[in-house]
Amino acid sequence: MRIFKRLLIVIVLSIIYVYVCNISMLPSDIILMQGETLNLSTIFGLDVKDEETMQASSSLNNSIVEETGQLNLSLNLFNLFSVKDVTVNVIPRTTVIPIGKAIGMKLYTEGVLVVGMSEIEGQKPYENSGIETGDKIIEIDNTQIDNTDELIECVNNSNGKELEIKYISDNEEKTTSIEPVKTSDNEYKLGLWVRDAAAGVGTLTFYEPSTGEFGALGHGINDVDTYELIDIASGELVTTEIIDIVKGEDGSPGEIRGTIDNGISLGNIYKNTSFGIYGNIDNVAKLNLTKYQEYEVANRNEITTGKAEILCELENGKTQSYEIEIQRLFLENNENNKSMLIKVTDEELLEKTGGIIQGMSGAPIIQNGKFIGAVTHVLVNDAKTGYAVFGDLMIKQMRTT
Repeated sequence: MRIFKRLLIVIVLSIIYVYVCNISMLPSDIILMQGETLNLSTIFGLDVKDEETMQASSSLNNSIVEETGQLNLSLNLFNLFSVKDVTVNVIPRTTVIPIGKAIGMKLYTEGVLVVGMSEIEGQKPYENSGIETGDKIIEIDNTQIDNTDELIECVNNSNGKELEIKYISDNEEKTTSIEPVKTSDNEYKLGLWVRDAAAGVGTLTFYEPSTGEFGALGHGINDVDTYELIDIASGELVTTEIIDIVKGEDGSPGEIRGTIDNGISLGNIYKNTSFGIYGNIDNVAKLNLTKYQEYEVANRNEITTGKAEILCELENGKTQSYEIEIQRLFLENNENNKSMLIKVTDEELLEKTGGIIQGMSGAPIIQNGKFIGAVTHVLVNDAKTGYAVFGDLMIKQMRTT
């Protein structure tokens, strides 16, 4: 009898655990594009209701949503009580101009980013301060720090006096103190390696005429030292000059080498996300949009495996279309930018690049007369094959505040 009771308790607790996990894994906020399918992966006993009318909306789940605006839904357990509220924002379909042009990006952080540490005259002034690689220093002795020059000036002006330092760690603002160490060159240092900016070359994915906004890369820019997504305060999109193409091969990714030293500003960058770089185009004339075509952004359920084309620039001023094959679709994936498995099949592109190379990230993909996504990654062991992100995910990221 005791064994039966214990078994019953285990079964009941297991069922409760399954329900708790399912409820907690469902997002509280969802963004859909008009015409996309709402898919709340609920289990038996979880009913969807409209919060305004409290009428059952189960028919809405797993159906195509055409009406734009906000839906306030409630998940109810066995129709008895609410266990979670879900807000669904349905954004209207839009059109974009796929670009495929090589561009440069300059990103500036809030404060200065700590990228490393080193001893000064055999001492570790930062020890026990709590500051770690990846943290951002934003203030020293009540003086705002916006770049490395300001930090160096503040530290040198201290004459060795202990400094109060305000920094951000894991999105939490903290305060500590460090006593600078005097070097043999009569300078004062904290023993921290810092950076206030990053730059790179990639591909401009699209321009949205209705808003003047752009999307690029299809993935975010990570710091080369911390490997974390750079939290930017501002940024600039600039023209770039392609100086070389390094052909890729299996096990050794190639790259587009470009320079932004004499780059002309195209616009501002306001967002660095895992699904791309976003901002506003100010210098539209420089893009020469008359030679590009406008396309509707496809919902993922309109994308099929098979032939598609990408646009990319491998020679200065010459954007060209190349054939690829979409091999697999990951329609349920909203967590990362690996939405599609793609393969380069165009012989001309294979001859020039060997497949997908660094700097090609952001190359727009067109299929059946619609913009469907952008190249994001290459498989290191197969230079012809890589991943791409859905276009609807890029638009959603651009709309997210």
